[in-house]
Amino acid sequence: MRIVSLVPSWTEYVVDLGLTKSLVGRTKFCVRAGEQAEKISIIGGTKHIHLERIEKLQPDIVIASKEENNRGDVEACMAFSDVLVTDVRSVEGAFVALETIGEALNKRNAGAAWRRDIENAWGAPQPNTGNALYAVWHTPFMVAGQDTFIHSVMNWWGIGNAVPFEMEHRYPELNKEQLGQLDGVPVMLASEPFPFATKHCEQFAAAGLRPLLVDGEAFSWYGSRMLHAAGYLRGVRRSLDQLPR
Repeated sequence: MRIVSLVPSWTEYVVDLGLTKSLVGRTKFCVRAGEQAEKISIIGGTKHIHLERIEKLQPDIVIASKEENNRGDVEACMAFSDVLVTDVRSVEGAFVALETIGEALNKRNAGAAWRRDIENAWGAPQPNTGNALYAVWHTPFMVAGQDTFIHSVMNWWGIGNAVPFEMEHRYPELNKEQLGQLDGVPVMLASEPFPFATKHCEQFAAAGLRPLLVDGEAFSWYGSRMLHAAGYLRGVRRSLDQLPR
């Protein structure tokens, strides 16, 4: 089977399923593609793929994401390959997708095992002990909204989402006035897609928020990364509780 993955987190999962040799194409953002990553063809980014490169790879299946990839590109791939489109917006949905992809790649038992191990590592959802914002972009300032995988991960680990419920967009923009109404609220500054750094912590602290740098992969990558991130996410909840007021 020849596999092309357009989704960084699913690329890592394909590798962890033991299918590195079958992975013939990946995006430039698929940074966890195994020890032989340099031998896997890069077909562009998640939003801007090169269809001609993918077609030349003659894939049997292309793994895509409704959120991360452009619909037109994904539909174009259907002309020369089977395409599996995932749409993960919750922790529970990620559990299901683990098995769905395992079955599609003829790794049903391995997919079921990964789901079982991750469910055991994550345990039951934790009670909410406080709210926080989760920043995904700097200018404009954008945060994870209610209908996102990040929101579901936060809730699972006992972190409520401080984004006002009237915000309808999945990744709403917050202006200075809106941030001013959230004075004293913790804000998690993620390492991706925007690479927040220490200098940004100072900026948000001056605005009255309580910043904490966090690993974006831990909150936004579904797949096998969820197993690796369990302990880290448990620690983030403790770190938020300990932020100075």
